[in-house]
Amino acid sequence: MKGFERKNKYLSLCGLNCALCPMYIGGYCPACGGGEGNQSCRIAACSIGRKVEYCFECGEYPCARYEGMDDADSFITHKNRRADFERAKTAGTDAYGAEQREKEAILREFLRFDDGRSKSRFCLAVNLLGLDVLREILAETSEAAFSRLSGKEQAAWLTARFRGAAERAGVELRLRKK
Repeated sequence: MKGFERKNKYLSLCGLNCALCPMYIGGYCPACGGGEGNQSCRIAACSIGRKVEYCFECGEYPCARYEGMDDADSFITHKNRRADFERAKTAGTDAYGAEQREKEAILREFLRFDDGRSKSRFCLAVNLLGLDVLREILAETSEAAFSRLSGKEQAAWLTARFRGAAERAGVELRLRKK
């Protein structure tokens, strides 16, 4: 969208964690406010006039533009958008950004074990699971038993670990389609 650029590519204007999206990771999207290649966005158009970096900074948030937006997911989950905004607002966008940079680094490590079919699943798990759980799972990938698994077995092992962690946390690891 012409004239719409942002410094923070980790947390979008509307609250999505862009750096954990398979489209961003794959190099197909410049993230929210990434300049050329960005799609037209009604929320971005609104923010230009209001001069806000995040929707939660607007006195009208959440406004009518958000109605129904979280009912289904796009390439990335919308499930935690409002909770993530609340964390960014409470902890500060710098602290929240640091957490997202760590999650992106962890995701990129997990993607080394992608079997060609797991990128979206890994992105979703990293987006929805807590950092402590992700750090623990990542540490387990350096153990000798894991390294003896084939590529497909490694992807399946990670998927099983993500599902177990999600079940314990009461998190559903699937994108909601319309």
